[in-house]
Amino acid sequence: MSDTPSAPPDPWKSFRGVMAGTLILEAIVVLLALPVVSMVGGGLSGWSTAYLVGFAVFLVLLAGLQGRPYAIWLNLGVQLILLAGFAVYPAVGMVGVLFVVVWAILAYLRAEVLRRQRRGLLPGQQQPPD
Repeated sequence: MSDTPSAPPDPWKSFRGVMAGTLILEAIVVLLALPVVSMVGGGLSGWSTAYLVGFAVFLVLLAGLQGRPYAIWLNLGVQLILLAGFAVYPAVGMVGVLFVVVWAILAYLRAEVLRRQRRGLLPGQQQPPD
């Protein structure tokens, strides 16, 4: 065994993965709104198709930016664009409301991890028993 201590685990690495995974899930849900809008919402127009597909592509691209310090706030801001989906079809806007709640919970969890990290209470910051 080596006497050099290993680097403590990075709590933000897993949190970035959760945020990226949530964005991918959100993109899938937005794309699943396409058949709903086409069958129930009075049909797809060029604008509604461009909005839904473009927003899903934007979410996938945004998943690659989760290492940035401003990522959580950008993710929350993007939800306003999804809330504008009420103009396409009310169910799309309700998906926006659902994901606003999800991202608000993730922002709370981020604040909680940051608070615990500053106090040294994360499991990776604890000294192993001798």
